[in-house]
Amino acid sequence: MTRLTRNVARVSRSGPARAGAPASPPGDSRLPDGFAVELAADTHRSHDGHLMLGGSPPRLLRLGPAAVRLLADGRLVVRDAGSAALARRLLDAGVAHPRPAPAPVRDTTLAVPVRDRADQLDGLLTALRADPATSDLPLLVVDDGSRAPDVLARVARRHGARLLTHPRNLGPAAARNTALRHARTAFVAFCDSDVLPGPGWLAPLLAHFADPAVALAAPRIVALPVPDPGLLDRYEQVRSPLDMGEREGPIVPVSMLSYVPSATLVVRRSAVGAGIDEGMRVGEDVDLCMRLHAAGWRLRYVPHVRVGHRHRTDLRAWLAQRAGYGTGAADLALRHPGRVPPLYAAPWSLAACALLLRGKPLPAAGALALTAATAVRVTRRMPDADRPARAGTLLALAALRGTGEQLLRCATRHHWPLALGAAAVSRRARRFLAVAALAEGLVDHHRSGTSMGPLTHTAIRRLDDLAYGWGVWQGALRRRTTEPLRPRLALPLRGRRARRPWEPRPVAPTSHQPEPATVETW
Repeated sequence: MTRLTRNVARVSRSGPARAGAPASPPGDSRLPDGFAVELAADTHRSHDGHLMLGGSPPRLLRLGPAAVRLLADGRLVVRDAGSAALARRLLDAGVAHPRPAPAPVRDTTLAVPVRDRADQLDGLLTALRADPATSDLPLLVVDDGSRAPDVLARVARRHGARLLTHPRNLGPAAARNTALRHARTAFVAFCDSDVLPGPGWLAPLLAHFADPAVALAAPRIVALPVPDPGLLDRYEQVRSPLDMGEREGPIVPVSMLSYVPSATLVVRRSAVGAGIDEGMRVGEDVDLCMRLHAAGWRLRYVPHVRVGHRHRTDLRAWLAQRAGYGTGAADLALRHPGRVPPLYAAPWSLAACALLLRGKPLPAAGALALTAATAVRVTRRMPDADRPARAGTLLALAALRGTGEQLLRCATRHHWPLALGAAAVSRRARRFLAVAALAEGLVDHHRSGTSMGPLTHTAIRRLDDLAYGWGVWQGALRRRTTEPLRPRLALPLRGRRARRPWEPRPVAPTSHQPEPATVETW
């Protein structure tokens, strides 16, 4: 046994490690001069530029005259402390995206956790060594208890990779932590053995670390094409749980982009502290994202960088994978209370949806009254909008629609056992469940742009949700908790220092400066 193998074996005998808190961001996290940000395509601005609405969840920003001038063309380049503070506020609100200058690929270790899959490992290492940008980078392969370690060793040796070996399987988190402990570079790029990055994938991700507050950057994970795709192949092309979509943005809890999968990601080694929680076999990537965010780090999703992934398309393995993902919800909910709710909505919108579900004129009138009252309240908060009444009405209707879609999703995903039980004793519940199962699937079919037939897509989506929801209930029963099943109400904050789940810890200011923008969140 080599010294390296003995060291890794000693770590494995000590048992799984619970990762501690990530390191705090550097005291001076000011964006550097020359760093550029650009307003997101879906950010709405008033004609005079003083009012801005965008982000997820939507934020309303009011800009001062100087900020309006700096953003006249929708782009801002940091030149001083004031423009740096404005750029940071825009990025954190999600209304603007970073446009960092190209960065050289350096000071980065490539790390591949693997168990068996020697042929896939060979394909990945071949691609990494064929890419001029990554051909000379240090490469670590962590064999996490493979049944045929000699085969993996030959593959690693053939590509000049350093092999670290776990005598027994400890899980993906432990394998990544082993790589973190042995890396000596500022950044570590993790690639699972079943991914295949194209040339030039790493440089755009590393460029985001020009922001000293960024701890993690991730590409979009897309399905690798197959010669004769079956139904599950076609479904995975548009609805893989690893594909976070084409919308760029910050990664924050309780938002449209609350985490990124660890199939491929780049981390700042000094930011991750003790590393990934080895006690979690599922959801450890979500936990890492949430812990980094809670510590005040920024995380970026960069979908124009695409990395291919070999998805599971055997039905039994596919269902088992979906259920396995669901089992991690209980651990995540216990570690991060209130940050992984199946539903997050304002009380008024829930009440309005409940009234609409009655299907009668009087309750429907009550729902209309609640929505109108909310529209009036929102309108009063933005009297300086171009068309305040129209903006308030559209925002209220969007909130109502969003809550309705969440309720449909809960009935067919997290809470389907409860919905099925209600349907067994209530004709109205049966109708609602049937309509929810069909309507949600048809809407998703339209949004996905798949060439699959709408009913086929809907049927597979229901199987997806049934498996995931079953896993959620399994995990909840195992942990004896209802936390992953509890909805969360969007209530007003109490206390001056209170923060919503998606709001990162403020970056330490470098000097006293006027506030560049004020922010309100719906």
